[in-house]
Amino acid sequence: MIDHQIRLNAFKWLDEQVQIHGDVLPRELLVQGFQFESERIPLVSPQGIFKPKWLNYPLSITTTPKGPYEDNVTEDGFLEYKYRGSQPDHRDNVGLRSLFTKQIPLIYFHGIIPGKYMAVWPVYIINDDPKKLSFKVAVDERKSIETVDNKIGENSIYRRSYITSIIRTRLHQRSFRERVLDAYCSQCALCRLRHLELLDAAHIIPDTEPESKPTVDNGLALCKLHHAAFDSFIIGISPDFKIEIRKDVLKEHDGPMLKHGLIDMHGSKLILPSKRNDWPNKEYLDFRYKKFKNAS
Repeated sequence: MIDHQIRLNAFKWLDEQVQIHGDVLPRELLVQGFQFESERIPLVSPQGIFKPKWLNYPLSITTTPKGPYEDNVTEDGFLEYKYRGSQPDHRDNVGLRSLFTKQIPLIYFHGIIPGKYMAVWPVYIINDDPKKLSFKVAVDERKSIETVDNKIGENSIYRRSYITSIIRTRLHQRSFRERVLDAYCSQCALCRLRHLELLDAAHIIPDTEPESKPTVDNGLALCKLHHAAFDSFIIGISPDFKIEIRKDVLKEHDGPMLKHGLIDMHGSKLILPSKRNDWPNKEYLDFRYKKFKNAS
């Protein structure tokens, strides 16, 4: 019973934190955890499979951006989580196996960049594969937390498959955003604005194009004004990182936002990441710049 109460409180606390910080949370917040009666309950530890001492079963599973284990997607679209070590009877693996048998929900923390994790819950272990040394993990709707009978049936498989596919898309989007903003030191590459709430990770080649890739060199950290202007071909960026404003906009006369926010950008240079590998790909910029010229 205490396990269930702590688990529900963990889910409630996470919901509150996401309302405040968004669904990408800093590790230090998760390590600090929440207060339950007289105890403080952390949500993560150095181990990927984490069971606080007050619980009977693991509370969370975590992936980091650089391993040590490779966590992928299964052929049928669910998440794959590797065993701890190579022994199926390791106590952490046994703990996840118990969650599978009892269909008890837990939390999945997906490492986006070092020190930041996207929180996903509730997730369920829906298969155990000792040959592959891995578990199959599905995301479910929040109301499933209160459901007494969570047996794996045809309806639950379809529902969990659909929800998991949505979450996978969000994982990719959040990963792209965080990696791009991190590369640009969380500032707009045009105006240096640093308020995270007003920053986006813009695709150079839009993600609707088949040539688009979710890589940092296909991204720019832009404030919302400059992102909208870039997407509308009011702003163009040449392959040599020069910023151009569309000719008709340069001729306009309006308030200070137009002058200082756009027109004064004309002819300046893009602010580049410190790591050369993170610089915008010149071929991608050329692809986009030609579209800008055609729009002009």
